[in-house]
Amino acid sequence: MAKRVGILMGSANDWDVMECARDALKQLGVETDVRVISAHRTPERLVRFLETAEAEDIGVVICGAGMSAHLAGVTAAHTLLPVLGVPIDSSPLNGLDALLSTVQMPGGIPVATFGIGRSGAKNAGLFAAAILGASDPEVRKRLVKFREDQASKVPDRPF
Repeated sequence: MAKRVGILMGSANDWDVMECARDALKQLGVETDVRVISAHRTPERLVRFLETAEAEDIGVVICGAGMSAHLAGVTAAHTLLPVLGVPIDSSPLNGLDALLSTVQMPGGIPVATFGIGRSGAKNAGLFAAAILGASDPEVRKRLVKFREDQASKVPDRPF
């Protein structure tokens, strides 16, 4: 069975950003498991998800959260799966607080951190596909085609 990507978000309000990760993965034929899990309000839900994630063929976890953005770090502390963090611009600080909370992990518990908002979520989805593509030739083939299609849309001489 092909590996899937877990997409976690701290609030249902984060979906308008995190759907960009899901859409990128869907375009590449990678299945996702999308859940709302708050590191602060539902920590037991997170632990339960992670206890069965590998058995459920989850190969990478993308976490999107705003404000103090502890979801990616707490997730990484509970699993050896690759964890990708997406800071959400949901605070008066426009996501800078979430960026710093996600990127400033102490040495020993890594979280790959992406840009704030929708482009960061899209890139996290593409990066998750690249991770899976390292051991799944079909995902890799679709990622190569995506890159070729993307390159073909850039004009050599626009004027």
